Amino acid sequence: MSEDPTVDEERTPAHAAEPSWSAGLHELWSLADSAKDVTVLADRLYDILLGLPGVVAVSGSRWEGTRLAYLRWGTLHSPGPHRRPGRDGEEAAPAHRTPGDTTEITGVPASTLSDPGWPEAAPLAQAGARSALVCSFRLDSQEWARLTLGLAAPDAPQDTAPDAPRDTARETFLRTALRQACEIVIACQRRLLAQRETERRQTIDAFLAEASLQMDATLDAEETLRRVARLAVPAIAEGCVLHLLRNRRLEPVATTHVAAGEERGLTGLTGDAWFQDLLRRVMKSEQPLVLDSTDLEGGPFGPGGRGAALDVRSLSVSPLRARGRLLGTLTFLHQSDRPDAMSAWFLTDLARRAALAIDTCLLYEQRRQDVVSLQRHLLPSGLPQVPGVDLGAAYGVADASLEVGGDFYDVIRARDGEFALFVGDVCGRGAEAAALTGLARHTLRVLLEDGCPPERALARLNTVLRQQKASRFLTATVASCVPDEDGSGALRVRIASAGHPVPLIRRAGGTVEEVTVGGLMLGVFDDAVCRPVTRRLAPGEMLVLYTDGLTEARAQDGTFFETLMPSRIAAAVPPGGGGAARLAEGLVGAATAFRHVGADDMAVLVAGVEGER
Repeated sequence: MSEDPTVDEERTPAHAAEPSWSAGLHELWSLADSAKDVTVLADRLYDILLGLPGVVAVSGSRWEGTRLAYLRWGTLHSPGPHRRPGRDGEEAAPAHRTPGDTTEITGVPASTLSDPGWPEAAPLAQAGARSALVCSFRLDSQEWARLTLGLAAPDAPQDTAPDAPRDTARETFLRTALRQACEIVIACQRRLLAQRETERRQTIDAFLAEASLQMDATLDAEETLRRVARLAVPAIAEGCVLHLLRNRRLEPVATTHVAAGEERGLTGLTGDAWFQDLLRRVMKSEQPLVLDSTDLEGGPFGPGGRGAALDVRSLSVSPLRARGRLLGTLTFLHQSDRPDAMSAWFLTDLARRAALAIDTCLLYEQRRQDVVSLQRHLLPSGLPQVPGVDLGAAYGVADASLEVGGDFYDVIRARDGEFALFVGDVCGRGAEAAALTGLARHTLRVLLEDGCPPERALARLNTVLRQQKASRFLTATVASCVPDEDGSGALRVRIASAGHPVPLIRRAGGTVEEVTVGGLMLGVFDDAVCRPVTRRLAPGEMLVLYTDGLTEARAQDGTFFETLMPSRIAAAVPPGGGGAARLAEGLVGAATAFRHVGADDMAVLVAGVEGER
């Protein structure tokens, strides 16, 4: 290319440059669709624009409001492109601040570009430009740019001198080319912004999804609170404090900081009056609140703070609301200016997920306590003291669904050393099973207290269930015990069963005997025939009643615990000194450890005659 711009101008008139420019446009649009950064497009754009007739320099500036971010330029003698950042005090000329939504092209003499608001003036002057075409356009809500062509011809277009001689064809061509170039830059910038926004949203969505998985991975309330606090640090914040509303007061329940040693100090800061007032404002408005460094004045954070609070430059507080009720607040502390992630929708979404996870755990814990309380009321608070008899019981909960089980037992002491004991199992779990369990236990208790024999008590219970139109059946074993008249301390035991697992007796010699007794389950047929049997329980011997959760516990190889029960019972210590309780608890503990398959509760009731035979 000739060093004399006027020679190039004569050799390359506007109509001759159009095919070359069309090819360049095609190349630039392809770059705009594929470039990963606008600078890649700008490098090629400057080369192509410098090839247009009469152009001796190309300059581009990018602005953040009125402040110059950077300046790029290239000339015929030094294509570059060259780049420098904006300097302090470089602000846009008043006439070219914050352009509108359309691209406007202005022709100006080079002599008018000496204003400090025109950083393009120096490179254009060095290139010998005598006039310029300037196009300003907006990039987004805050940033805008200016693309300038420096022209060498003395008759270059000058809007300030409309009557001056000019090459109209060339002026029209250059204006069109500059407008098209700016449109390509705008299109590339918008595509890149949209792509970055998509990537940012995908990253945030992935974070929120992972946060949900982590928070929903446990139903332990304390662990969930810790996970909520740990999730954000250091991913989106340097510190996190979680408050829950307890007894109408906000209490810090979880604190995390990138510097582990600062966590305790951070917890102490939450009692600050300024911070408490901030939390109350958020609870009242039920809207997230983000504070920058200028908003932190008067509080424990920022330059006036100590420890972890000293470096805080921004913070956000979001209300925790789930299922129509306020649970507390979630606070993030940042050691930088407000991050992009701290948008209202992100904070609201994250707080909503955290609130749901926390509320689920709190409801689960409340339900667990309710189930434990209900289960406790369905079982006796303790076993009575019967002279010469060692009594023991154990109960094992197998189902983690927090449904009340249907297993029950009790011991009823009567007059003259007589007593009765029973074990039962209602089909299924849940509130309906619990109601039927309570009905069965208390019905049997009243009947046995009145001296009703076991078979008659079971028949009466069956009648009650049929009258109540119970939708579930139950099985039970009842044993009444009367001291033997020979004065040996032995017991005469009358046993009746309604479809329940057979009782076992551990004899004094260590052998285990099954008590063959049968009958139909209760609540199915109108007539329940339970034929009783009688056994003698001598000193040193024990009667073991249990539910099918014990026998049906199954190992991974398919073996049932039922096959191990005789040996376990045979190895038990004789009754007396808590031997019955140790046997009951040992059977439940062994079955729990043995079980790989099975989710049924277990109840064991043991009655042993103290003394040696």
